[in-house]
Amino acid sequence: MQVRDAVGNLLADGDGVTVVKDLKVKGANQTLKRGTVIKSIRLTGDAQEIECRHEAIKGLVLRAEFVRKLKPD
Repeated sequence: MQVRDAVGNLLADGDGVTVVKDLKVKGANQTLKRGTVIKSIRLTGDAQEIECRHEAIKGLVLRAEFVRKLKPD
């Protein structure tokens, strides 16, 4: 199973991503703003979903089409 981000980059466990558009989070009265950096993602069994950790939101699951992989330093 291959998971690709919004621009087609291949994602893997532990990658860092950035959010490409403002996203309203269901169950939390909060919006993830465009440009928010999320480090250390985990892939799920679904090819379009990734699990993330954000300091304000626990158990966050995002669709891969709304993130872009960070370039390695």
